[in-house]
Amino acid sequence: MPKSLTARKQPSITIGFEFFTLSDAHGPDMFLPMNELIDTSGDDHAVASWVWRNLVPKSGQAGTVQGELLRAVEKLRREAQQNGNINWDEGFLILVDFLEDILTAEPIFRESERQAIRADLHRLRSFVRVDELEDESDAGNLPYVEDDLYDRLTHCVVAYVREHPSSAKREPNPMLLR
Repeated sequence: MPKSLTARKQPSITIGFEFFTLSDAHGPDMFLPMNELIDTSGDDHAVASWVWRNLVPKSGQAGTVQGELLRAVEKLRREAQQNGNINWDEGFLILVDFLEDILTAEPIFRESERQAIRADLHRLRSFVRVDELEDESDAGNLPYVEDDLYDRLTHCVVAYVREHPSSAKREPNPMLLR
C-alpha cells in the first residue's frame, strides 16, 4: 500500500506496510477495560492495526502488555529509520529488553523462533553510530533500517496477542522516558 503523509508533519509509525501518525492512536482514556478481548480476527496487519489504534496511547507508555510490545517495536523502527539511532539511549535498551523478556519467555514460540527473536534484538542493540564509523568495513553495523527485522518482531507480537487476547494490565516503567 502506498504511504501517504498527513498535511501536518507528525511523527509517524509504520506497521507492516501501512503508514500511521501518532495521532492515529487513542489516548489512555480510550483503552479497553482490563481483560477485555482484543480483536484477533484478520491477518497480522489487521491485528497490529487494531492493537495500535486501541492499546497504544498518543504519548507515553501503553497500559497493556500487548500495546507496549507493539509500541516498543515501532519506537525502535522509527528511531532507526528516521533518526539513524542518533537519539539512542537507555530508554531504547529498556524497550529491547522488554521485547526480549516477554517474547522469549512465551511458550508458543519454538526454541528456534526464540533464538531468531534474540538475534534480531541483538542486531538492534549492536550498532555503530554514523559519527563513530571508522571505515567502510563497519558499514554493515550501522543502525538497522530495513523493514524485514521490524516486521518479524511485529509478527511475533501479533502471535503473542493471538495467544493472549485478553488485555493484560502493565504498570509503567518509571525508568522509561521514551
